[in-house]
Amino acid sequence: MKAVRYLHKAPVRVIRMNRRASRLRLRRSMLALKRALAQERDETKEMLDIYYRYTRGHSNKEELKIAHRQFLDVLRGLGLGVFAILPFAPITIPLIVKLGRLVGVEVMPSAFVDNKLKQKVFPPNEPKDS
Repeated sequence: MKAVRYLHKAPVRVIRMNRRASRLRLRRSMLALKRALAQERDETKEMLDIYYRYTRGHSNKEELKIAHRQFLDVLRGLGLGVFAILPFAPITIPLIVKLGRLVGVEVMPSAFVDNKLKQKVFPPNEPKDS
């Protein structure tokens, strides 16, 4: 009888552990998404502030380069937003991101790219000798 109870309890314990692990993974991914969205929001606010100062004549070229790079990130996000309303979005968006990386084009905004890949795709601006 003990053997039957042990064999019966073990799969239940494994299922409970798997549920807990999946909840933790989901929580971590949601927190990472929250951080990325907050970073994009802050960068977009900074971009708008730079463009506002540019219209007043109070910004320089380096700030404009930062603002233009963020504007490209906003356009990337809008491009993925179009695919988000399609019926098979959970399938098409990862496929588009994967195909883009194979071709050498980063489709995701910079806040959603992990740091190792970000250094390859978004290199820091190096001063050019003129």
